[in-house]
Order: sequence, then structure tokens, then C-alpha cells
Amino acid sequence: MTDSIRIVGLNKVFPSPGGGSVHAVKDINLDIGAGKLVTLLGPSGCGKTTLLRMIAGFEEPSSGDLFFGERRMNEEPPNTRDTAMVFQSYAVFPHLNVFENVAFGLRLRHLPKAEIEAKVTRVLEQTGLEGYAKRSPNQLSGGQQQRVALARCIVMEPKVLLFDEPLSNLDAKLREQMRVEIRELQQRLGITSIYVTHDQVEAMSISDEIVIMKSGVVEQLGTPQEIYARPANRFVADFIGKANIVEARIAGKNTIEINGVSIGVPLVPELPAGAEVSAILRPEAIHLSAEGGQFRGIVRRVMFLGNIAEYLVEVDGLGNWLVDISNPAEAGLFQAGSQVFLEPSAGSIHILG
Repeated sequence: MTDSIRIVGLNKVFPSPGGGSVHAVKDINLDIGAGKLVTLLGPSGCGKTTLLRMIAGFEEPSSGDLFFGERRMNEEPPNTRDTAMVFQSYAVFPHLNVFENVAFGLRLRHLPKAEIEAKVTRVLEQTGLEGYAKRSPNQLSGGQQQRVALARCIVMEPKVLLFDEPLSNLDAKLREQMRVEIRELQQRLGITSIYVTHDQVEAMSISDEIVIMKSGVVEQLGTPQEIYARPANRFVADFIGKANIVEARIAGKNTIEINGVSIGVPLVPELPAGAEVSAILRPEAIHLSAEGGQFRGIVRRVMFLGNIAEYLVEVDGLGNWLVDISNPAEAGLFQAGSQVFLEPSAGSIHILG
């Protein structure tokens, strides 16, 4: 049985070496549903790891409350919280083979030998490690060692599973493979999970919900789709994916004006005509052509990335815009110095008041 997590007004203040204090986590309020995978995402120093450590019991809150289900956890030590953590470093025991690494916690619980055998065998199969039971860690790849660390957590059947940047030591291709495996396993087992990362793609690909943090504060909580399509502010828009942030003004109901060009958009804040706003234009939602469009510009840079071509276009009166065009091998490439026309997809424009 997995637990929901409720965080109420949680704060963490550290004493500063030079005197004073550092407010690392500021008045956090979160509700994480049982069986969900929620990612804490933000730049270095934003407080995400401190928040994870308070959930694990490695740090004590300065104020506020933490609940697993209906159970208040503030004073509970880590070993009684029924959590398990997968760390950035694999932390496998080099002197034990794979089976014994995974069985380690179960042996500390003094479970019967047959029960340990059954549990470990099942978890090795779940994590794709069947056939590796007798191997030592130095005979495994980085990805396989991380699977061992994950299996060692899962075999304990925790109510809450915690991940502290578990894939940051892996190369890009293996990282992509492992995040798929972690997500599929978490969904299959239905364990409430909290995942810390600074990698936006990783967060978008595995999460039920994402918590965007900055300077100890939650900037936005939502599904990956909500956060990408409807960022709460400029920081979130710029941090998740790529964004062109363009100054605009309210021209009327569901209409904005960018540099004298009127564009109908689906959602506009209830502001008076003439009010200044910011329009978020995602690079992949801008059409680029050789002739005809709402805006004109000059291509200043072209980056061919295989599946997309990324253009930096100097748009008349509006500065530089990023534009991503899919399948460039078929569409053809514009060269640096080319005049082009741009037309944003009105349905993809998000307005910040």
C-alpha cells in the first residue's frame, strides 16, 4: 500500500557560515496523490534537494508539517518512514554480488531465506537483471549498476520512493533508456515517487506532475502539458523548453497586437485594451516561409540537428526569435542571410499579464 504525501507550510532555514541564515525552502504547500510520480525541477540551489531530504527525514523542517497519508512525519527518523532513495551515485556494495546487494535490506529484517529468495528473484526480473544475480558490480555497466540500486529500493516495498538525480552520471543515450524504464516500473508498481532533477526533458518525460522551484519557492505545479503550454510566469516559460518572449498589447477580446500586427489568441487575461503583456511563442509553433507571413526577418544562424533545424531569425522590430522546423531534410534549409517570413500559430500563443 502506497502513501499520499501532504506538505503544509514547510520551511528550512540553515545557519550561514558568516552569520545570519539561508532560507533554503520557503513556505512549501504540496499535495502528492498516492501512486503518482512528481518531479521537483529547478536550477542548482533552488531548494529541491533540501525538500527531498526533508521528506526522507535526513533534514528536519524549521517549521511546517509533513504527512504521509494521515501520519505526521516531522519527528520520524528516516528508518521508520518506509521510504527508499535512489541516489546519484549508485552506492552498490562492491564486495557483494547483485543478488546479495538487492537482498541486503531484507537480511537486516531477518526475513526467512525462502522469502528473501522469492522477493529478490521477482525484483531482478522486474528490473531486467535476471541472469545477473551472481555478477559482481565491477562486471556491470553504469546502467546495470543503477538498476541494482533501484532493485535494492523496490525489494523493500516502500510506501514512498525517492530519486535524487539518479541518472546524471549516465551518458545521454543510456539516460534516455533508463528514464523510460524507471517510469514504466513506477507505473507498474504504483509507488508514490518524488524525483529530483535539473533536466527539463527528463522531468517532462516521466512525470505525472512537475513542481518548478526557484530560490526555495514553488513557481508552478502542474502536468507537463500544463506547464509547457501555460507557464505561470517568464521564469517557467524560459526554464521549460525554449521560448520567445515578445512584448505585446491587448487589442480587444481574444486579440493581441505585436508590433502593430493583430493576432487572435484563445486565452487573453481580463485586462483593458492597450494593456501591455508578454506573449510566449514556442519555437516549434512558428511557421517559416520564403514569402508571405505576418512578420519579416533575416536568418542569422542555422543549426541542423537531424530531426529539426533550429533557426535564429532577426525579426523586424522584435529582436531575435528561435524557430524550430521539423523534418528539415524534406522541407529544405534556409541559409544564413536569407530573408524569411514568420507566422506564429495563434492557438499556441500564451499570454502573461
